[in-house]
Amino acid sequence: MVRRTFQWCKGQPEAHSDKTGKPDIRGAYGLHGREMIAWLTHLQHTRSKNVIFVGILDEKLDDFNRKVFVPQIDGSKTGLELPGIVDEVLTLTSLPDDSGVPQRVFVCHTQNSWGYPAKDRSGRLDPLEPPHLGQLIEKIRQPLPIDARPLVTDAPRIPAPAATPQSDPTN
Repeated sequence: MVRRTFQWCKGQPEAHSDKTGKPDIRGAYGLHGREMIAWLTHLQHTRSKNVIFVGILDEKLDDFNRKVFVPQIDGSKTGLELPGIVDEVLTLTSLPDDSGVPQRVFVCHTQNSWGYPAKDRSGRLDPLEPPHLGQLIEKIRQPLPIDARPLVTDAPRIPAPAATPQSDPTN
């Protein structure tokens, strides 16, 4: 789907120079980024369906020479904005258990010591979950326990100032 979108973008007027009419790949990449974000935002608002993206992570070094993981997807803008659009970001990886034996797990929380991309907007997942997608979806659908629900308060009511008696101007 992504490659087809890019092919379509290369044929649009934005992907050609105004002066020469020759193909301008920079315009195609800009249009591609906008189209991908529009497509993802459209899927975000499809409330009656669960949409699951499966992808690959690239391991890169940031400006401070730290290892970071980024989604492998065409268009840098799409990879940067994707985690903000979706409700859940999970990384399936192999981590050692208490005895040192590697076990497959889903990393589910943003703050994790391995630096894997993760996010749990549902608030129902543990930092590490078993690698069973059906159980994970069922856990996300469960109601939150009362003590785990976010604190919601009404705006405080400010009492109206007491009316002060006014002097009679006729005196």
